Amino acid sequence: MSKSNRLFDLLQVLRRRNGPVPGTDLAREAGVSLRTIYRDIATLQAMGADIEGEPGFGYILKPGFLLPPLMFTQEELHALTLGAQWVSRQTDDGLALAAQNAIGKIGSVLPSELRPLLTDNAFHVGRARPQSAAVDLGLLRQAMREQFKLYVAYRDPTGAQTQRIIWPIMLGFIEANRFVAGWCELRKDFRTFRVDRIERLELIEERYPGRRRDLAKRWRTQVDEERARSAASVEMPKKS
Repeated sequence: MSKSNRLFDLLQVLRRRNGPVPGTDLAREAGVSLRTIYRDIATLQAMGADIEGEPGFGYILKPGFLLPPLMFTQEELHALTLGAQWVSRQTDDGLALAAQNAIGKIGSVLPSELRPLLTDNAFHVGRARPQSAAVDLGLLRQAMREQFKLYVAYRDPTGAQTQRIIWPIMLGFIEANRFVAGWCELRKDFRTFRVDRIERLELIEERYPGRRRDLAKRWRTQVDEERARSAASVEMPKKS
């Protein structure tokens, strides 16, 4: 591996981790000696990367530093174009435009020999079936971003309609279905709602308490625990 690629990979490792990364971990992932990592850290710092830490403590990269944007591999460009195509065809107009703009920005800084990879049509993503006209995914994203409550008129699988106030925390895209997860004030618990069963949706300009990220973590923990209990009950031997 060339030094330039190793420096780029080192930055990627530091970006992925939330806390200080020990030099031994960096050396193991890069497949080089600890002494080489020390030299690479010094090189990046000399290039302007705001890396804090020291041997024996670990290193952390503060946001804001970019290497020259020429370091994409072919696999990375394929991943980016496939992801942008999926977003364009499976979400909503706002995110589709954002995905196209992002690919355009990437293309403007790629070397000429790599630009064809953004448009070589190596992948195909089918388009999502139309969702209920009552639901604007952009409105759902705004509510999550600004932590606003939502009024929802929802029809359950039996056909009964209920009215809820929810705190939206996550959008899910599973096959052709769209889901919104959130805290339901009526049930006083987390619930998941299928978007195509939402008949009316209104933004309430009242922020829900806490942080959306923390609520999402609690929801994921609850879902994992329920799955574990369900799996355990299936595996339990029946009494004779």
